[in-house]
Amino acid sequence: MSQLNWQKSSFSGDRADCVEIASAGDLVYIRESDDPTTIVATTPTKLAAWLHSAKAGEFDHLTEA
Repeated sequence: MSQLNWQKSSFSGDRADCVEIASAGDLVYIRESDDPTTIVATTPTKLAAWLHSAKAGEFDHLTEA
């Protein structure tokens, strides 16, 4: 996994609480930069569906204080 080209979210800035993403073969990998040992693997199709739902606000209730 360390050989992958990890890209940080542009919303992260210099803070440690950011998300990084990389791809290899038929999978996309997502991790938190402050805990790079925990990695979620998914397909581009499933990630696209999740992003579509997130953009539509389906998960907003999970981020409300």
